[in-house]
Amino acid sequence: KAYLDYFVNAKKKNEVEAREMIINTYGNVLLAEESIKILESNKKILDKNVFQGDLSAELQQHFGFDQFKGPQEDIINTLLNGEDTFVIMPTGGGKSLCYQLPAMISHGVAIIVSPLIALMKNQVDLVRSYSSKDDVAHFLNSTLNKGQQKIVRDDLTTSKTKMLYVAPETLTKEENIEFFKSIPISFFAVDEAHCISEWGHDFRPEYRRLKEMMDLINPDIPIIALTATATPKVQSDIIKNLGLRNPKIFISSFNRPNLHYEIQ
Repeated sequence: KAYLDYFVNAKKKNEVEAREMIINTYGNVLLAEESIKILESNKKILDKNVFQGDLSAELQQHFGFDQFKGPQEDIINTLLNGEDTFVIMPTGGGKSLCYQLPAMISHGVAIIVSPLIALMKNQVDLVRSYSSKDDVAHFLNSTLNKGQQKIVRDDLTTSKTKMLYVAPETLTKEENIEFFKSIPISFFAVDEAHCISEWGHDFRPEYRRLKEMMDLINPDIPIIALTATATPKVQSDIIKNLGLRNPKIFISSFNRPNLHYEIQ
């Protein structure tokens, strides 16, 4: 609570005033100093995420592709610049790469919210197939026993893992929130983001709490939301409920040049 109060006030005041505010409110100098250390650490993480290298070279190195598809490069640059991003792209258009590549080249781990256990496993297996190390990607959900969960947490603590797939329910557990606070996070990705909207066809109430949970973990981390389907009403609902801050919105064409339609 003190950290959140400090963070909000530090945007409007200088650090001296923010420190005094925490001391006056909570009467705890050590708590104020610890809050400031956390914020400074998070600022350093965000600074490290300002990528200035060759994205095409990184694409080739990590995934073996020679070029980006459609708006992928612009989307990735937006996220790497620390901006909230909203992507509407048809299935097969390359949505996953829009957060997978930034995760690979950013400091910290990307937390990716996914609605289906089978989808998480599929994505983790895919990422691992491009890498020589299985610990580059993990999922954390109810299918893991305590021993398996410990392996995942150890890999996260030692910064071996670049992508962590979680169910929305995972973020609602207090023990997980506290753990995620202790590790560097590059960004949050919300896949199948239409699930956040009661107007969508896959409404999941747990998605409504995502913004609350993400703010508890770190309110300054950029968010990318992705979906293959969203009406204007659903788009508005997603932006509102995820609290996206002046997001850059990318809507890809749903025309599939590799498909031929014929009516007889």
